[in-house]
Amino acid sequence: MSREEARIEETDAGKVPADDGWFILNLSEIAWDTVPGGGTWCTFESPNARSPVLGIGVHVLEPGEPNGMYHGESNQEGFLVLSGECLLIVEGQERRMRQWDYFHCPPFTEHITIGAGDGPCAILMVGLRSPDEKINYPAEPAAQKYGAAVQKATHSPKEAYAGRPPFSPARSPFP
Repeated sequence: MSREEARIEETDAGKVPADDGWFILNLSEIAWDTVPGGGTWCTFESPNARSPVLGIGVHVLEPGEPNGMYHGESNQEGFLVLSGECLLIVEGQERRMRQWDYFHCPPFTEHITIGAGDGPCAILMVGLRSPDEKINYPAEPAAQKYGAAVQKATHSPKEAYAGRPPFSPARSPFP
């Protein structure tokens, strides 16, 4: 079975695949999203044909910016620091990560990454997806001191991110 090449559309934020065909896009031209205080990121999939199996993208964090809320989920994830430095809080412990460090995150390992160092940090993030995914957002003090954890434990992403500004399109942070 052969696959067709994806149709690529130009948006205000950059190029996006319009369907689930194969494609090649450069990080400097692909569309990105951002949220104040939460970094800038891109995903390697069509917004119209989201993969039910694998999520993959690059997240760029400035020093002090968390990529989300401290959590543990039922699916495996992996994080490779491409450039810069970040602080990983894993199971309540702070660990420094730098370029080429990889964090293997088995299911239900509680974690969050936060930009560190004196410049941006780019992280390749990969995660499995499943329709019956479960997620926990614990009230972890080590992450709370960076504004990266809920005040009251929940299983609801909607509750965990209540009050967070909406995502907005962004241009690539890469020239």
